[in-house]
Order: sequence, then structure tokens, then C-alpha cells
Amino acid sequence: MTDDQQTTHFGFQTVNEAEKAGMVHGVFTRVASKYDIMNDVMSMGIHRVWKDAMMDWLAPRPGTRLLDVAGGTGDVSFRYLKRAPGAHATVCDMTESMLIEGRQRAEADRMAESLDWVVGDAMALPFAANSFDVYTISFGIRNVTRVQDALNEAYRVLRPGGRLMVLEFSQLPNEMMQKLYDLYSFNVIPVMGQIIANDRDSYQYLVESIRKFPDQDTFAGMIRKAGFGQVKYRNLSLGIAALHSGWKI
Repeated sequence: MTDDQQTTHFGFQTVNEAEKAGMVHGVFTRVASKYDIMNDVMSMGIHRVWKDAMMDWLAPRPGTRLLDVAGGTGDVSFRYLKRAPGAHATVCDMTESMLIEGRQRAEADRMAESLDWVVGDAMALPFAANSFDVYTISFGIRNVTRVQDALNEAYRVLRPGGRLMVLEFSQLPNEMMQKLYDLYSFNVIPVMGQIIANDRDSYQYLVESIRKFPDQDTFAGMIRKAGFGQVKYRNLSLGIAALHSGWKI
């Protein structure tokens, strides 16, 4: 094994690959109870618009099976089920405390018969091949130790004709705009984390992880490498976030 294979990044830190999953698990365990509130505050509510845009492009179909990986507190699954009568959603996340928070939400109670909550690793999903019609992951894939492995797993568990959709923070195409966004991210978000969640370090990691994630074209290439066809992306809010779509053809 080369050094590149043995190490990865945790924000701006270089860490052993074997350590990253535990470190990410620690971050989300600490912030679980304040996760939804912080999403609203950090994005000024815009994350809701992005998730609705995701659903508009996805166009959920009745009776389909969704796997929502790194699904946390269920935001994306709830939106999917509201648009797809008779569908079923499985929320899969490595952090059980995030799933516990999700199960306590009112939507989870109303949709209980259409929802499963499963603790699992995006790089080694506990599901059979060809099991789902749709795979989504929102603001989660940048936290995976080996992103390509997660994309390969997405391809494996999707049925032929199934669709992958990734919503993730991305890179702004204009250098000056990127610098302004970085000023906000690095100087404001960790302070918000300290005030609201009493956890500056976790939100420092989160903003660093955004900057380490590949740009739109590089990530699209990784999706193609996993086997997906018709790979496309759409920038949201000028590229602060991006939606990537691919099909298992």
C-alpha cells in the first residue's frame, strides 16, 4: 500500500484512513441534537430550497424504493415520500444518534410504515445488489473515507435503470466569489457552531471538508468511473452547492 492509500484528509488534517470514520462519527454524534437547527442557521434556510430542487430534478415516482445514504434526520426521505405515493424509503447513516433524532420528528411518525432506519457504512452497504430504484446522498459523501468506494456501492445496490443523485457543497466558478464565501464559512460558521451547538471544532471540520471536496467536473468523472451513465450536474446558488445525477444503465 502506498502512503496515498493509507492516509486521507479530515478537514485540513492528514489522518490514517482507519481513523477517519471514527472521527466523522464523533463529529455527528456531538452535533446530532442541533444538526437541523444549524443547517437552517448556516444556510439561512437555503438548504431547504436546494433539497426541493433535488426533488424537482429527481421527480420521485410512486411505488419506488429509495435508499438515502448519510440520511441523518430524514430530511430527504420525508420529501421523497411526500411526492411519491406508495414509495418506501430507507434512511441509512453511520451515526445512530442522527437516526434517533430523525425518528423523533413528526414526519417520521406519520410516515412510519414507509420508512426504515438503518445504521450502515456508505462504503460497505448492508443491502443486496439491485435492491433500490433511487440512491440519494445529501451533504454526506464528502465525509466518506473513500468516496469512490461509496459511489461503487451506490452502483451495486441500484437496480438496472436506477438513479443516483448527490447533493453536496461544491466550488464557485469565480475566484473572488469563492474567496468571499470562504471568508463567511471560516469566520462565521465555526462561531455559530460554538454558540448554538457548543461545538466549534466540529463545524471547523465541516467547513474545511467542503474546501477539500473535488470540484464539479472532477466529481462527475468519479461518478462515471463507478459505472454510471448520463452523468450531469447542476449548480445551485452559483455553485455553493451542486446536484449530480447519474443512471445505472
